[in-house]
Amino acid sequence: MNHAQNNGLSRRRILGGAAGLAAGAVAAAGLPSDGALAAPPQTPPDHARWNQQAAHVTITRDDWGIAHVVGKTDAHAVFGMIYAQAEDDFNRVERNYLVSLGRLAEAEGESAIWQDLRQRLFIDPEVLKGLYANSPAWLRKLMDAWADGLNYFLATHPEVRPRVITRFEPWMALSFSEGSIGGDIERVSLTQLRAFYDTSALAMTETEPEAPYRSPSASNGIAIAPSHTQNGKALLLINPHTSFYFRSELHMTSDEGLNAYGAATWGQFFIYQGFNDNVGWMHTSAAVDNVDEFSETIVTGADGSLSYRYGSELRPVTTKTITLSYRTADGGQAQRSFITYATHHGPIVRQASGKWIAFALMNKPVEALQQSFLRTKARDYADYLEVAKLKANSSNNTLFADSKGNIAFLLPQFMPIRDNRFNYTQPVDGSDPATDWQGLHSLESMPQAVNPQNGWAFNTNNWPWTAAGADSPNAADFPRYFNTGSENERARHVIQQMTGRNDFTPQALRDVAFDSYLGAFADLIPQLLAAWDKLPAGDPQKVRLSGPIGLLRGWNYRWSADSTATSLAIFWAAGSRSTDAQRLASLDAAVDRLTNDFGSWQVPWGEINRFQRNSGAITQTFDDAKPSIPVPFTSGTWGSLATYPGARQSGTKRFYATSGNTFVAVVEFGPRLRAWAVREGGNSGNPDSPHFTDQAERYASGNLRSVYFYPEDLKGHVERRYKPGK
Repeated sequence: MNHAQNNGLSRRRILGGAAGLAAGAVAAAGLPSDGALAAPPQTPPDHARWNQQAAHVTITRDDWGIAHVVGKTDAHAVFGMIYAQAEDDFNRVERNYLVSLGRLAEAEGESAIWQDLRQRLFIDPEVLKGLYANSPAWLRKLMDAWADGLNYFLATHPEVRPRVITRFEPWMALSFSEGSIGGDIERVSLTQLRAFYDTSALAMTETEPEAPYRSPSASNGIAIAPSHTQNGKALLLINPHTSFYFRSELHMTSDEGLNAYGAATWGQFFIYQGFNDNVGWMHTSAAVDNVDEFSETIVTGADGSLSYRYGSELRPVTTKTITLSYRTADGGQAQRSFITYATHHGPIVRQASGKWIAFALMNKPVEALQQSFLRTKARDYADYLEVAKLKANSSNNTLFADSKGNIAFLLPQFMPIRDNRFNYTQPVDGSDPATDWQGLHSLESMPQAVNPQNGWAFNTNNWPWTAAGADSPNAADFPRYFNTGSENERARHVIQQMTGRNDFTPQALRDVAFDSYLGAFADLIPQLLAAWDKLPAGDPQKVRLSGPIGLLRGWNYRWSADSTATSLAIFWAAGSRSTDAQRLASLDAAVDRLTNDFGSWQVPWGEINRFQRNSGAITQTFDDAKPSIPVPFTSGTWGSLATYPGARQSGTKRFYATSGNTFVAVVEFGPRLRAWAVREGGNSGNPDSPHFTDQAERYASGNLRSVYFYPEDLKGHVERRYKPGK
């Protein structure tokens, strides 16, 4: 047998199945009867070190509950900011590291083991420990402070009982170093991974349909040059669309030049979307192709050893045993072990057409963590670009602005050089050395828009070819793997709003971010109207739909909380629209559904589309009987820049969203910075906190609040000031 083409080879990869635990069910050390893990006792040296660090940190909570952390050094600021994050929502901090370390099944059970296995194919704790030991000294100090801050929080809050991680180690910070949501690793299908590595998955075949990878959310970023603003100052819109409550809003400063404000992904010690007093950065999920699959030809030796073809040679397949723990029904811990495989291209993640598929992605945790932190201290575009030369941002575009008036749109800096003859959107032949990556592109060789003459740049997760209007990069000048995205309705909306204007103010930029026009319906509704117009006079359907058609005919294609046309259009658009008959049938269905659910087909959009936060749970539940507030904006699918993809949830008739607009900020740069912001719900994950939903009304209305960036801004707005642990 020359290839791994039968179940005999592909099914003998597992060492332990559900009934073949490596060591049987084992009790988790220190697991109380209620299943919560108690923190282990800390040592006197720990306490002495923590107390010493806490003495150099001050946390000021403003009247929105946002932490302004001041530290003597950057490490002190890290210690304080991660302590403050843990105060606000330790549950989310811990869960992010359960995911990134491949330990989620220890909390959530065997069903999460495939997500853990996927993570551990790329993240090896022993490797991370070595990388930590060899990291630059300044970075090790930050990682040490990060772990100390979390452990100090647990030591001073015995009522907080971690699900799994009772002590954080500095090297763990390297497992979650880039900050984006929906990272590259999520492009690996869990269904196909399980079909490859699990003997109990015999019913799963390589031909089983798999939903294509989609970024879990979207984002908008706009940068405007001084030439196009009334005040002659650069402006930046920060508008990530992520899962709700995915990040914390905070401010961290130090005597070593750190002064960063914005949104930090729970558990990370850097501001991911934000600004300092001179520079602002906004990330949007990129549509470029910078991860690849390689189709490997496997050869089995007479002794059972596995090799793969590479040119004229055979190379040994790398094997590694990965043992994962998972929580059992009785609250104990059991284990499963897997023999995993890899080639020089990357781990094997699935099988297709008799070939094993290796997956290649960026795996540079030290560089990624350096880049994520250092860019927060950049003073201008040249500084920011110098940090970007680490080339450890793989999944995010950047919209940039600074106090010197520079603006830019940049692609992810990690971009492999490849042979343009091959189609890398599909698995390429791993046995052909010509398909290998040939290093990384220089920053200068990638599509970008730096200080474009038109005076603005933007991205809405669309392709880069319209990033700066007429001054955008040209697709024909770049390899085709840069051109894997497309245009979208939000992009068309931004271009419409930006073109021909040179009078922007912070308020005008805010108004762009919440402009209510739904361009998709301007194209779709006329098709429906034309279909109705074609019906003969007296036709029952024409008579029946005359009222709804009249409502839509008079609509200006703008959302609002009191718009009944918005409700009707969105319910209609949920149906089929390919033919005139389908368009009309879908309108009939929309009328029926609105009438059945709400008593009328003329229902204000704000009665349907609601914001509700009932608990601090990571997975929210919704209830029409509980308080909620109207949200006027819609899914970005229809062109709304402010995005709230509301939908029926389990047991509801009203629409609620679990993602969309989160942290929104408008920033005006130098010489004195001004900023306005809002976030979904509130900054605390504790339902008993006054800051659990105190920003909800502002969020729904787009009424941004002033950011207290300078110490004098905080005067009169201080809720409390304290040292960590006090």
